Formats: sequence, structure tokens, C-alpha cells
Amino acid sequence: MYIDSADAIRADQLRGFFVGWPSKPTPERHLDLLRGSYAVELALDGDTVVGFVTAISDGVLSAFIPLLEVLPDYGTRGIGTELMRRLLAQLDQLYMVDLCCDASLEPFYRALGFHVLDRGMGIRRHSSR
Repeated sequence: MYIDSADAIRADQLRGFFVGWPSKPTPERHLDLLRGSYAVELALDGDTVVGFVTAISDGVLSAFIPLLEVLPDYGTRGIGTELMRRLLAQLDQLYMVDLCCDASLEPFYRALGFHVLDRGMGIRRHSSR
């Protein structure tokens, strides 16, 4: 099942995400980021959240997709693709939708209509927040 709101989600439903991250948000912080996002899509298997994608936006012109995650045991089932399709439908009225990804993920995002941009920069603070 897919839903587009985190209002009914509890922190205990958000376990197992952020695999390999040097500093993972707690499930409570994860819930805060879902609820604070401009747009969200979640995939559930029963009561368990198995995937999510978020967007931040000005609501007028642009949006940025900072996070797309699917639990490792649910990979290769098309959940990430469906989450992205649903989120992009929510953002359809916006001129630009950007994201950053590792080169290995470029084919996945190209299949959804994204193309590589020339430049991007960022800061990552690896201490707990």
C-alpha cells in the first residue's frame, strides 16, 4: 500500500532505514523529517514502512528530492520506482525538480525522466543531529 502522508505513521514503524550512513537519524527524527517535508510518499507492508521518498519545495517553482529509501529486504520489487512516480505526480506543477545521486544510480533516475546536470555542490555534516 502507498500513502502520501506521514500523519498516521509512528516512529516505531521506521526501523531499518539509512543503511551505511555514518550518522543515522533516530526513528523519531526520521518521523520529524517525513512530517516536515513539502511532499512525501510512503510504501507500507502491513504496519511496516518499507520505503519512503521526500521533497522539499517553495511550492511555486522548484523542489528538491533529498531522500529515497527502500528497506534492503524489499529492494528490486519496483517500490522505489513507484514511490518516485507518485512523488513526481505530486510535483507535476513545478518547473524544476532536482536531486543528487551517486553515478551508479543515474540509470534509475534517467528512466524516470531525470538528466544529469553539470554541477552540484553540498556540505555533509556527519555528526549526529
